[in-house]
Amino acid sequence: MSLQSNAVDVKLERRAKRRMSKIELTKTIKKIIRNYDLYLLLLPTLAYFIIFHYVPMYGLQIAFKNFNPVKGILGSSWVGFDNFERFFESYQLGTIIRNTLGISIYELFVAFPAPIILALMINQLTNERFKRFVQTVTYAPHFISTVVVVGIVYLLLSPQTGAVNNLLGLFRIDPVFFMGSADWFKTVFVFSGIWQNIGWGTIIYLASLTGVNPEFHEAAVVDGATKLQRVMFIDIPAIMPTVIIMLIMNMGHMMSVGFEKVYLMQNQLNVDSSETIQTYVYKAGLVQAQYSYASAIGLFNTVINFILLITVNKIAKSLKQTSLW
Repeated sequence: MSLQSNAVDVKLERRAKRRMSKIELTKTIKKIIRNYDLYLLLLPTLAYFIIFHYVPMYGLQIAFKNFNPVKGILGSSWVGFDNFERFFESYQLGTIIRNTLGISIYELFVAFPAPIILALMINQLTNERFKRFVQTVTYAPHFISTVVVVGIVYLLLSPQTGAVNNLLGLFRIDPVFFMGSADWFKTVFVFSGIWQNIGWGTIIYLASLTGVNPEFHEAAVVDGATKLQRVMFIDIPAIMPTVIIMLIMNMGHMMSVGFEKVYLMQNQLNVDSSETIQTYVYKAGLVQAQYSYASAIGLFNTVINFILLITVNKIAKSLKQTSLW
């Protein structure tokens, strides 16, 4: 009897779960119908990600194949991890990884804090007209094409006519061929990026600072706190959740240094310092038509970025800080 009663209870429980799931499904459908206009607005974004981000993932399998454009993806033969082994055994592996990590770490320690510092400084300005002027001047370069930015960098750093070398000449310093020096490549790349993007990066931090209660600053002034102390103990803690979120997102593409700018600044004189994973994949995949090999490198790069993102997010969560999930 006990077995029969247990069986009956299990059946009743299953029926109850089915009814609840049907009820939840009905509620969800009703919500979608009621808010159909919002879902229509969301549809183009969903379509973009599906078409350009998820559908192309089907082609990742060529990283494990000897891809032949004539035979197609399905007709090409499987080679397993041969393409990955070839990359790991490549004599260029050390140089590529070192350059990619070197630029990324340089940007992390120099370029990442720059918009935070600028936002804190702008927030302390009392003249609203001057504040708007500074914001406009600093974020305007963000809208300049990368090709134009690199052209400006070449003109400013020219050893013959560049403004920087002319300025060095006033102090009797010999001209420096910045764009032709492997030692200077990372510095020029990072600081030109700061000039182009620092103002745009401050927008999100300034938005966070607007949420700070003015009464906190008023109380701190009454207690005799200086501007620096108010920045340290009021402003910085207020934007810290935003800083952590941005840090986690930056770590998610640490191994993905921007291809376009690196490639435009690259030449035979600085290639030892400028050859990154992205430029190597471009040369191997499109220039040399080694599609499977280039896909394997790109997949390896993506997996490393994904691991970094998960790791940093987990660390932030374990430290009771803001995290993405």
